[in-house]
Amino acid sequence: MIRRSTLPKVLLFLAAFVFFSANTIYILEAESNYTKKPFTTECNFDFDKTKKGPYLNLKSAILINYDNGQVIYTKNSEKIRPVASLTKLVMAMVLIDKNIQLDSVIAITRKDARNSSKSRLRIGYELTVNDLLHAALLSSDNRAARALARTASGSYEDFAKDMNYKMRKLNLENTEFVEPTGLSKNNISTAHEMAKILHYSYKYQLIKKITSKKSYKIKIQNRKNKYLNMPNTNLLIHSPYKVLAGKTGYIQASDYCLTTLVKNKKGERLTCVVLGVPGDRLRFREARKLIDWGFRQI
Repeated sequence: MIRRSTLPKVLLFLAAFVFFSANTIYILEAESNYTKKPFTTECNFDFDKTKKGPYLNLKSAILINYDNGQVIYTKNSEKIRPVASLTKLVMAMVLIDKNIQLDSVIAITRKDARNSSKSRLRIGYELTVNDLLHAALLSSDNRAARALARTASGSYEDFAKDMNYKMRKLNLENTEFVEPTGLSKNNISTAHEMAKILHYSYKYQLIKKITSKKSYKIKIQNRKNKYLNMPNTNLLIHSPYKVLAGKTGYIQASDYCLTTLVKNKKGERLTCVVLGVPGDRLRFREARKLIDWGFRQI
């Protein structure tokens, strides 16, 4: 029997145990379920205090203070344009929503490889879902994106329907996809909606984790000791700013595109989208010019 004098101490001990146990369980559950669909509220921006900003050689752009939703700069941000491989952010969100196991192994097929642009993933290579996601998001590999879409929905076309369904649920009426890679000029959006897509995708821990890396080494499962290094095509990863998320894109119809979320040393965060830049390196110079200016406005 517990004596009356020791009862408060026992109760205090039990309360502490329950508190720390509950928090431990929460952390473990968050870690084990980090790929599942996150809860999101609708993302809206405030256009009331935009500024003129620097001259930029591009078709459309938007710059947003991530922490309060204030639009700092906009240029043709409602104009609908092809968005190339920025498409892959939506591909990744839809794939994760389907709760496919990251350690599942998928083979690259001849259909995945047809007219897929440059890729180091050869027909017959087998890779995990996790490694295919890294290849698609970091190095913008189209074969990887196709293999993931085919596995998740049965066909590229059905997966594109799933992508469009998600866009409608998020009230993104100017965004449309016909396939999961961005190779089609009929994959379209606006700078405004691409900024929203980046904000929604940033809530997925796996997408955030992958797209903030400088590079990642993937393993070819059916080739002994075969690894491929996948560098991040977002060259702002090498700037003084910390890249928190992002994606690059290019096809001839879209010119060079970038959507990215960066943080400075003060902890301030900016979302930057540039579309239709007539040059690969110029895309990053124009984005950097806009971001440098934007941080001075906060």
